[in-house]
Amino acid sequence: MAIVKTTLNLPDLDRQFMDGLVASGEFISSSEYVCNPVRRDREQRTEVEAIRAKLIKAEQGGFTSQSREEILAEIKGKARHNQP
Repeated sequence: MAIVKTTLNLPDLDRQFMDGLVASGEFISSSEYVCNPVRRDREQRTEVEAIRAKLIKAEQGGFTSQSREEILAEIKGKARHNQP
């Protein structure tokens, strides 16, 4: 995966907060701190798309007797169970 340098403008208070987290060792760098929520958002969106695809397939294909709500509840339950 290529790394691309990006400029990020932050208010002083936010930069100080981020620098404090890096200094405490919670994050190895300010880049890692910024990448963390981006990574979580990407993962969440991927999960939402998988849920949407399964719901559409279920509605169109009739491969299950579960309702949309039951399928969604099952997937959410599995996702909660698999979270660290």
